[in-house]
Amino acid sequence: MNTSSIPAASGTTVGATRSTNPGTNPGTASDTTVEPETVHTVIDSPCGELTLVARGDALSHLYMTEHRHRPPFETFGPREDDRPVFTAAKTQLDAYFAGELTEFDLPLSVSGTPFQQRVWAALRDIPYGETRSYGQLAAMLGNPTASRAVGLANGRNPVSIIVPCHRVIGAGGDLTGYGGGLPRKRILLGLERGVSQPTLM
Repeated sequence: MNTSSIPAASGTTVGATRSTNPGTNPGTASDTTVEPETVHTVIDSPCGELTLVARGDALSHLYMTEHRHRPPFETFGPREDDRPVFTAAKTQLDAYFAGELTEFDLPLSVSGTPFQQRVWAALRDIPYGETRSYGQLAAMLGNPTASRAVGLANGRNPVSIIVPCHRVIGAGGDLTGYGGGLPRKRILLGLERGVSQPTLM
C-alpha cells in the first residue's frame, strides 16, 4: 500500500520525512522514516457530521456518519480542532455548501494502491456540476474495460466531497452506490447542478 499525495490545485505535495540518526555520521540519513502525527476533528455540514483526519499538515480522510469502509474511530488519532489544515478545510467546505466554491485547494496525503491513486486523481478532473460514468472514467485512465475496477477504487476514496467520487454514476444515469449513502449523493449532485439546497432530511 503506497502513501502518496494527490496534488492539490496549488501543487502542494506531502510525504513522509526522513530523520537523521544522531549516532550516524553527519549528513547521513538513517533508515528511520518519521510518520506524521494523525489527528482528527469533527465538523457540522448539510450532509451531517463530517470527520476529518489529517496526517501531519495534510488531509488524509473525510468520512460521513455511517460511511461505508470507514476505519475504526481509534485509528483517527486525538482530536485537534485548530490544526491549520482543518481550518482551511472547514472554510472551503462551508463555501462549497453555500455554492460559492467549485474546486478545493487543500494538501492531501492518501494511502492506496497505484491504481487507486490514479482513479482518485482522475476524479479531480471531473468538472464541478458534471458527471462521468464508470466506463468513461476507465476510458480517461486509458483502460475502457476496467469499469468494475474503477468502481471498486472509487468506493474506496478516503476523502469524500473534496475528491469528488459522487460525480461518478452508472452508464444509464442511475446514481448506483455511494460510500456516504445515496441521499447524500443526491444532495451533492443537486447542489452542484443548482437544483436543490443541500439539506439532509
